[in-house]
Amino acid sequence: MNKRLALLHAEIVECRRCPRLVRWREQVAREKRRMYREETYWGRPITGFGDARARLVIVGLAPAAHGGNRTGRIFTGDRSGDFLFAALHRAGLANQPHSVSRDDGLALTGVYIVAPVRCAPPDNKPTPEEFARCSHWLDAELALVPNARVYLALGAHAWRSTLEHLARVGKNIGKNIAPQPKFGHGAVATFDEAVVVGSYHVSQQNTQTGRLTEAMFDAVVDRAVRS
Repeated sequence: MNKRLALLHAEIVECRRCPRLVRWREQVAREKRRMYREETYWGRPITGFGDARARLVIVGLAPAAHGGNRTGRIFTGDRSGDFLFAALHRAGLANQPHSVSRDDGLALTGVYIVAPVRCAPPDNKPTPEEFARCSHWLDAELALVPNARVYLALGAHAWRSTLEHLARVGKNIGKNIAPQPKFGHGAVATFDEAVVVGSYHVSQQNTQTGRLTEAMFDAVVDRAVRS
């Protein structure tokens, strides 16, 4: 990791801008889930991670209460991450198909993962105000992933957050796309020097019900890689 990114990450993990999220993340870290009662929870904001030279950025939503909020890394230590990293491994973007902790040896190549909300929200539902307060961190972090050109947005919130980020940094939408592209699995929006690909979120709710299958997700990852 380069020095500027490391310094930004040090700022992010100390953020206390959203009182509701601070209370919830710290409550979860104190009370814990029974199966993790012997572990020390992270209980702070999470940063992005991966290859800072990446062309592809995967945009999630927020850390899970007993996933990223426990381990300190988004999609690490929960079923969503199991599904995501298995797919990235199949695509040759990850050196292993699973991730259980920050120091488990996972390495990503050509992909960076980030979330528009950095703290675990109650019921996995950040408020509009919390998205807005956190947008500063998204803009600052992606500014330090200079080769980013393709964004794989996991879910409607990630799709909207990505479009808003691109608008804030001055990317203009292509003439062949409607002014406000609608989210959908496999949807594509083209901007100046940027492409956004939509996917259903890799949540357990989607993967266990069959709304999002391995084949479906592999297809959108491939689409993003080839964009």
